[in-house]
Amino acid sequence: MRDAAATRKRILQAATAEFAEHGIAGARVDRIAAAARTNKAQLYSYFGNKDALFDAIFAAQVADNVNAVPLTAEDLPRYAVGLYDAYLADPALVRLSTWARLERTPLGELFGHVPDHDVPVLAALEHAQETGLLFDDIPTADLWSMLIALAGTWAQAAIVHTAQQGQPAAEHDRRRHALALTVRRAFCR
Repeated sequence: MRDAAATRKRILQAATAEFAEHGIAGARVDRIAAAARTNKAQLYSYFGNKDALFDAIFAAQVADNVNAVPLTAEDLPRYAVGLYDAYLADPALVRLSTWARLERTPLGELFGHVPDHDVPVLAALEHAQETGLLFDDIPTADLWSMLIALAGTWAQAAIVHTAQQGQPAAEHDRRRHALALTVRRAFCR
């Protein structure tokens, strides 16, 4: 059983790298299997097909991000900065999200296929609005969308400038400060 878990983990790691680099259409199962030191039949037995494998790694990346940066409605600036750092540390999530948007869900909710996926987050933000921590003149779902967009200002899909780990710490600190200040001014009382 231990070997099966290790094989599955290697497949997920190899698939994450492959999909992040090449997207869904460009990813090749044979490259994933080779990188995972397994065969295609084993990969298919665990995940069914390439689309199901993408879904599994994308869901895992999103879950890892949500767990690594839990929403703190009481301190949205800190939460936004935490997302900036998460995107900087692991560019795969942004790349996978971009591929999912390009190849799967060009319009509407990216996670619309996952019922009630954002209910806890929206409830926490709504509660913070109701208790006066956040301005209540912006619909909660719109506030959430703008918050995520602000945190991703310098992420890998950024239009103007993409941040990278090798840049001087002062540049990251400047961006973190600007992000926190913008979120505070936009949403917090």
